[in-house]
Amino acid sequence: MKSTIILAIESSCDETSASVCVDGKILSNYIANQSVHEQYGGVVPELASRAHLQNIVPVVDIALADAHCNLSDISAIAFTQAPGLIGSLLVGTQFAKSLALALDKPLIAVHHMQAHVLANLIGDNIPNFPFLCLTVSGGHTQIVLAKSALDLQVIGETIDDAAGEAFDKTAKLLGLPYPGGPLIDKYAQLGNPLAFKFAEPQIPELNFSFSGLKTSVLYFLQKQDEKFIANNLNNLCASIQHTIIQILLKKLRKAVQLTGVNEVCIAGGVSANSGLRNALTEMGVINGWKTFIPKFEYCTDNAAMIAITAYYKYLANQFTELDVSPSARAEW
Repeated sequence: MKSTIILAIESSCDETSASVCVDGKILSNYIANQSVHEQYGGVVPELASRAHLQNIVPVVDIALADAHCNLSDISAIAFTQAPGLIGSLLVGTQFAKSLALALDKPLIAVHHMQAHVLANLIGDNIPNFPFLCLTVSGGHTQIVLAKSALDLQVIGETIDDAAGEAFDKTAKLLGLPYPGGPLIDKYAQLGNPLAFKFAEPQIPELNFSFSGLKTSVLYFLQKQDEKFIANNLNNLCASIQHTIIQILLKKLRKAVQLTGVNEVCIAGGVSANSGLRNALTEMGVINGWKTFIPKFEYCTDNAAMIAITAYYKYLANQFTELDVSPSARAEW
């Protein structure tokens, strides 16, 4: 039987990535990062799209070379269609459409958040269906019930800010450079998570809120001077991280209780956070859950998660017409 070979492209924000998947196995996953945004304290959309234009051809070439594949071997072209920065999405979408047209290959559009969930299906140690996935990133925080690879239901989500945004914005309040989330994780490992107490918003059911936490941190820091912050940076980071993780895991525990599903995963950029990874593993042991955590390279934005999602869509004949357009805010 002929192998199913997917070439996938991810360009939703500031990483240009390409991946090759053969019969559900990831053979390559190359990512080009953009350091230009660091001086601005956040991603500048216009600069991001320009960098994608520069990076996309060499990134695809490297991914194909790493997988020892030629364009003629490809069964289908996949790309991130939504959500994301519209300029960045346009680059990946137009490149994928042009390549599919030139090669006369089918096209597969992938939703970025669905792909984050299915990153847990990469590799040998994967969850059984149904499973729950806590998806945490800079733009989204969701609890997803995965009944199958293509039957995913959002059962809880943030009503305001995302967890990743809470990490980055509180880091900015502490005077840390962008991106601040990884730095909070770094300093938190040296601090006491119970040193300071910050607000945990009480939101009903399985939804989240992080705006109150940010306000709580802001008001606390406004009463302090720079010397206090510098002398207590590790404890402040540890306490902020502990609060965010507790908000996330309390809702996840409730989701397990409500659904009866005890195979539990995390996904998204914040799933690279060491505190969250350790806390989920510990909670799994205490509660008898089977827990699954993607490798670091599949946590942040990457094309491998687009490729694995496209593989299941390929098997289900879920292809996309060439007149498809990207969407900055498309729902599932």
